[in-house]
Amino acid sequence: MRSALRTVPPVLLTSLLLAACSPVSLGTSTSSGTQSPVPGATTGSGRTIAVGAGPQKHYTVQKQPAAGSCHYRYLKGEPLEDPTCTPGAISPAVTQTNLASTICRKGGYTSGVRPSTYVTGKEKKLNAASYGFTGRMGDAEYDHLISLQLGGDPNDYRNLWVEPADPGHKKGSGVNNAKDPVETKLHTAVCKGTVTLAAAQQAIVTDWTTALSTLHLA
Repeated sequence: MRSALRTVPPVLLTSLLLAACSPVSLGTSTSSGTQSPVPGATTGSGRTIAVGAGPQKHYTVQKQPAAGSCHYRYLKGEPLEDPTCTPGAISPAVTQTNLASTICRKGGYTSGVRPSTYVTGKEKKLNAASYGFTGRMGDAEYDHLISLQLGGDPNDYRNLWVEPADPGHKKGSGVNNAKDPVETKLHTAVCKGTVTLAAAQQAIVTDWTTALSTLHLA
């Protein structure tokens, strides 16, 4: 080995020694469980919203948070989701640049991407256990935190929660939540260009009860 080194020119020997000491970049890998953000997933100082798998030809029942691990919050009696269990997730199929061909197209968008009741019915029971919900299931909505009409992911567990009935709701009268008209007003504003898709998504995951006032749409 010594005799071999003596035959190497000094300049070349120096280059070889520097190369041996230099760190080698191996790149980084992303696990299958990590979702990458897409343009429009954040706005201003808001947090990054996870990106789900998007619309699927065949949906499967998604695993839900552990039973009893999620806790409702209430604001003026209105139920809010647990942000740890249900932080929201958006669909990569809906972006600011393709609104006209997705959520804002004539003829509707949501019916073509919504999971079947066979899938969501099972998920709803599991999620009710996650939240410790013991009320009448027919009065509770299995709700997309970021609604489908706002580009929410159709079946990501992070975007679905059992939403209890509003205060004063008549028991046994079915689903009728104050969050629904908020979603519709946000959808209208997005399609009119009054607010961006990202701003509407961020407002509703932050607090759906203040989303309209936050965006000056109240």
